[in-house]
Amino acid sequence: MDTNLLGTQVIAQIGIVVRDIEKTSQAYADFFGVDNPGWSLTAAADAAQTEYRGQRTEARAKLAFFRLGSLQLELIEPDEHPSTWREYLDEHGEGPHHIAFIIEGMKEKVMTLERSRMPLLQKGEYTGGRYAYIDALKPLKMIIELLENDR
Repeated sequence: MDTNLLGTQVIAQIGIVVRDIEKTSQAYADFFGVDNPGWSLTAAADAAQTEYRGQRTEARAKLAFFRLGSLQLELIEPDEHPSTWREYLDEHGEGPHHIAFIIEGMKEKVMTLERSRMPLLQKGEYTGGRYAYIDALKPLKMIIELLENDR
């Protein structure tokens, strides 16, 4: 089979939703024997242009990133506003939220996945690029995140 919907097979990131990012990031730092990276807050809605299930949302989250070889581990503590992070935490509790891939051609990839019955859940902007969460729970049992970085 020659068709690859994303144009890559390399998982760049695993995202985990948590209730207490400070406690959890310290636990991971201790586990891996590395420095705690601290956390940062996602940009406000105006800058992030965050949409969740097709609607604008004020959702923000605290994020902590661990570089583990070629893979990044992202911890996510969502605020109370509607988001894929908040929904997942409320429905499933703490744990794995997504796997992420670095891609090119965000609009085209989202459309391709939607045609394959994997709809867009949430999208937004970050400094230097954009992201999209795709609902691949039925076919792949996981949320997929697409990351497109500006050149």
